[in-house]
Amino acid sequence: MSVLEKTARTPGTDRPAGPAVTREPRVTDAHGRRVRPAELILRYVLLLAVLALTVGPFLWQLSTSLKGPTEDIFGSPPRFLPGRPTLHNYTRVADTIPVWDYALNSLEVAAASVVTNCAGSALAGYALARLRYRGRKAATLAFVLAMLVPVEGIIIAQFTTMRELGLNNTLVGVVLPGSVAAMNVLLMRNAFRNLPYEIEEAAWVDGANVWQRFWRVALPAVKGTLAVVAIFAFMGAWDDFLWPLVVLSDPDKFTLTVGLNYLHGTFANDERLVAAGTVIAVAPLIALFACLQRYFFRGVGEGAVKG
Repeated sequence: MSVLEKTARTPGTDRPAGPAVTREPRVTDAHGRRVRPAELILRYVLLLAVLALTVGPFLWQLSTSLKGPTEDIFGSPPRFLPGRPTLHNYTRVADTIPVWDYALNSLEVAAASVVTNCAGSALAGYALARLRYRGRKAATLAFVLAMLVPVEGIIIAQFTTMRELGLNNTLVGVVLPGSVAAMNVLLMRNAFRNLPYEIEEAAWVDGANVWQRFWRVALPAVKGTLAVVAIFAFMGAWDDFLWPLVVLSDPDKFTLTVGLNYLHGTFANDERLVAAGTVIAVAPLIALFACLQRYFFRGVGEGAVKG
């Protein structure tokens, strides 16, 4: 037997080594179980359907805002892509209403809401989760019940309160009722509850008081949930329409959502103009979520001990 024949045989056998056997790639789920092709196709079809339902309307608005006055936006079958894209509709929005002044008012309201919700929710959540006092369970139940009350049911009481405080027709009056949301308090409470008590006890043994334990130990460990609260607070304040419409009467203090309502009226209604204003209103939310999305998804498992 030649040396070439010896090296061509498979080790441990007398048969010559054949071509390498290639295995087909297998698609598995998170638990390592194999996913059948039919099930995989069904999943992608469902994902595409959900994507079309959620992103489709925004893409249609974006396409409408880029269409010129000569293009038919109500044709059948509908034409998705604009024939001659133009930004003239965005210029017309700025000429019709002071959109940038309204956007600045909305930015002030949203920024103030983020600050008050992050500070208030963190303090209240820490008190509900880590401090021991009489009535803690009742306070937690009060926040849960507050989530069940619809805004429309208390809007008259809110308006009366703002009028008595002299805050009607002010941006402070817009911010104050939603300065600390019940849902954000419960989010922070759950994040603080997931922290091991041993970490805080070690800080207590080292002489840290309650404020030092909150600021230096607990709060840095829940930055992900704090980012989630910031996103929810910004979106809620930026998208709010009913309460600013009720409490504001001076057009110079209108927020963006209220100001965009003047783009269409009883005798004139240009869908291209409305679509351009909608895109202007939604763009900051998309930019915010794109910047904070990793913190948003990390906030789901907040509180775990990192090794």
